[in-house]
Amino acid sequence: MNSVFEVQKTIREILLKVLDNHSLEQLNKIPEGFSNNLIWNIAHCVSSQQVLIYKLSGLPSMVSEEFITKYRKGTKPEGDVSQSEVDEIRVLLFSTLDQVQKDYDNNIFVTYTEYLTSMGFLLKDIDGALSFNNYHEGIHTGIIMSIRKFV
Repeated sequence: MNSVFEVQKTIREILLKVLDNHSLEQLNKIPEGFSNNLIWNIAHCVSSQQVLIYKLSGLPSMVSEEFITKYRKGTKPEGDVSQSEVDEIRVLLFSTLDQVQKDYDNNIFVTYTEYLTSMGFLLKDIDGALSFNNYHEGIHTGIIMSIRKFV
């Protein structure tokens, strides 16, 4: 299972570089033809990871319900994100990854509520959720790379 966490760590390092190499204005800009921005996509990865891993396992998430609601599937930016919010998201990128790995190693993921993703993939257990999460974050990393060209 270490490879799953290594893949996610690599994705999160890419997302961190995006945060570090773009201004607040660039992070918040929604280019023409897109429905969201760089910072929304990055925060969405954190929010979705928490839902796919913790909530569907019946465990409390590491982020607030407000955070999950703001960045859940089907939402879009309702306004600009502040620098303090960007800083919070920066910390969450790795604190959530580290905690998931520790919790997985400590076998806290005992139950899992099956979930059919919008792509038609049925998540049946924590291992499937972890693998699918990497796929999902990879998709959003691709979107982020596209948005970068226009900001």
